[in-house]
This record gives sequence, structure tokens and C-alpha cells, in this order.
Amino acid sequence: MSSPSLEEVSVVIVSWNVRDQLQKALELLTPSPELEVIVVDNASGDGSAQMVAEQFPGVQLVCNESNTLYAPAVNQGAGLCQRPWLLLLNPDCELTSETLKGLVEYLGDHVDYGAVAPLLTDGEGQPDPGIMEAPGFLTPLFFGTPLERWMPNSRELRRWFCRGRDFSMDQDVPQPPAACLLLRRSTWDQLGGMDGELALFFNDADLCLRLIHLGQRIRLLTGLTALHRTGSSTRQLPDFAAHWHRDRLRYQRKHFGFWAGPFVKLCTTWTLFDLLLRGMWSRLRGRPAEPAMPLLRAFGRFVQQ
Repeated sequence: MSSPSLEEVSVVIVSWNVRDQLQKALELLTPSPELEVIVVDNASGDGSAQMVAEQFPGVQLVCNESNTLYAPAVNQGAGLCQRPWLLLLNPDCELTSETLKGLVEYLGDHVDYGAVAPLLTDGEGQPDPGIMEAPGFLTPLFFGTPLERWMPNSRELRRWFCRGRDFSMDQDVPQPPAACLLLRRSTWDQLGGMDGELALFFNDADLCLRLIHLGQRIRLLTGLTALHRTGSSTRQLPDFAAHWHRDRLRYQRKHFGFWAGPFVKLCTTWTLFDLLLRGMWSRLRGRPAEPAMPLLRAFGRFVQQ
């Protein structure tokens, strides 16, 4: 069986106000004209769409009128793909065509795998794989609450963050980041794409978990690397925390049922009171603290979900 070529690969990139990173990512990909590259621009205000249109005419550009957030935009781009292999790529992830060829060859030669990812590195060139286990029912209790501060090496956090795992060799993994993830298009279609309700966070965790439930495996190839400048878009969101808490709540309900909802809200309530008490203590000591009212208003909207 011959390995697939880049002529069979579609690349989907969702972009929001990361013009320079997007330009670099496309510069690395476009020397391979056989690739199908689709950029979904979520109403960027930094000239990203104009840059793509002017400098990369071979790229298919979709311009949304508003920021639909990540998962809906990925599904939108994937719906336009015409190839049997689908690469999800963040605009802040720099991937060479040589690395992509290695990913495609591996997945083409191993029919029992549904997805494959390279080893991600940070801006200093150091390994930053970002591999995690799927969140468990108890994860909200140990992450984000005072327990994270009191028990930073708890069994649950070690499990979730895959602490102590050696990523210096190729291996099967539970959840690589969707910053750079190659899938079979047939697998993507079988899964129905990403869950659009998990619009910004936990969508990759959900996607990988559902893929594994199909009986397919995910491979990390440490001999292939891609540079990832984490969070270039999400850190710009003024309501980052609200999106994160909302999507976590939806993920926990989806995978653990009704009682996961009240449990997550209880954990978040504990977190809020901890923040308020520490803020009060900071003010008593004459130090700056986050205003309480915006936190309380955001919490009020959260508990109504």
C-alpha cells in the first residue's frame, strides 16, 4: 500500500487577530502547492483576512461577520474540505511540509490509528507536548479550587496533566492538543466533527475521547516537531474565564451526566469565595485586588446555565 501524499491533505486554520502568526504558518505551508488550505477568519480586526487574500491567493479564505469561536469555525472549515486527510492547525503553530509529510505517511501506514500529532515545542525550542488525559468527574474539585494550591501534586492532577510520563519516545496518547492534529477525514465525519457547544475550550478533549471510544488510537511522533506559541488568540478575549467555566460545565455534563452540573457549580462557588476572601485580605494590606462586582456578576450568569 502506497502512503498518501500531500495532495490528499486539507488543512483548516481558524484565525482571530493573529495576523503575524498566521502569515508565518502559511509561509511554511504554501511551498507545498498541492495542499488544500482553508483559513476561517473570525472577524479579525488586524488585517488578517486582507493579508491572506493578498499574499496567499491559493488559500481558500472564509470571512465570518462575527467571532463564532473555535469549534464552530473548525467545523465550518472542515465542511469545505475535499481531501481524505484533515489537518487541524492553529495559526500560532509553525509546521513545515516535511513534518506534515511524516504525519501523513505514519497515519497512512497504520490503519488502526485515527489521528496523529507531532511533538509541540515552545518559543525556546523546548518540548511542550501539552498531552493530557480526559478530565474526570473529580477534576473540577482539584483544579481551580483551593485544593489545587493546597495539593498541587494530587493524584488527580498528576493523572490529568500526565505528570511523570516520558514523552521522549513515540507512543499512544489520550489527548494531544488540536493545535496540530492530523485525522482521517472518515473518522472526522463519523464523529460529526467537533462539538460546537464546546465552542472554545475542552473541544479537543471531547474529540479525542470520542475518537478513542470508536476503538481508534492516537499517536504522538516525537521525531516530528512543530513550534506552538500557545494561546495567541484566546489570551485576547476579555471574558476568557467565563468561556472556560462555561465550556467545562458543558463538558462535564456531557460525559458525566446530570449530577456533574451541580458538582461543577459547587466547586466554582468554592473558587469564587476563595478569590473574594483573598481579595479582601489584599485590600486590608493595602495591595491591589481584582474588583469583586464583575466576579459576582459573571458568577451569577454562570450558575444560571
